[in-house]
Amino acid sequence: MANIALIIAGGSGARMHQDIPKQFLTVNERPVIIYTLDAFQRHPEIDEIDVVCIDGWESVLRAYASQFNITKLKYIVPGGSNGQSSIRNGLFELEKHHQADDIVLIHDAIRPMVSAEIISDCIVTTKKHGNAVTVIPCAEAMMETEDGSCSTGSYPRERLKRTQTPQAFRLGSICDLHRRALDAGITNSVASCTLMIEMGEQVFFSSGSEKNIKLTTLDDIDIFKALLAAKRSDWLK
Repeated sequence: MANIALIIAGGSGARMHQDIPKQFLTVNERPVIIYTLDAFQRHPEIDEIDVVCIDGWESVLRAYASQFNITKLKYIVPGGSNGQSSIRNGLFELEKHHQADDIVLIHDAIRPMVSAEIISDCIVTTKKHGNAVTVIPCAEAMMETEDGSCSTGSYPRERLKRTQTPQAFRLGSICDLHRRALDAGITNSVASCTLMIEMGEQVFFSSGSEKNIKLTTLDDIDIFKALLAAKRSDWLK
């Protein structure tokens, strides 16, 4: 049974307002996507890495993978019109080459600080329950709003989890879910976990981290740089 990392790098990163996709931005002389790929490259339980890549950047990705010794990279798959279709493209390609019981960990290319512990717990939970969604507790007070500018109600935070990636599944099960979703006319679910819920399925939680940030804005790049600096100083007690 194989553990496959499917890295989703199909987005253009419009909210970052940069000239190149955010997953290819360079931070400390390394592209963001290389930090992400390297986390799975180094993990002993990951057998293969595949990437859903934004159109036109495939050769750049191959060159970076060669330069930074990402030897587990195998397939590069074209992205789709949205996140759900990009993930589906990747999964349906993997289905041609792997067994239904293999585990696929779907991960955002722009979450470069994913740790070995997060990956391991995701795999363990999937082996136990059939799927795993990486989550962290909701620490803030949560306000309900109708118009986005004011609130007259709150929601109990202990009933909420903040989702991250990776989100892992048995390959056959998640491919079947995507086919059923297409038949049901569901084409733009925001994440694999939301697609599961929309299709009436139960999801199970694995442990994430506040450090497992998603690089969406320029502020996130600043936080990422600070986390990298802190990681280099881990030996300081």
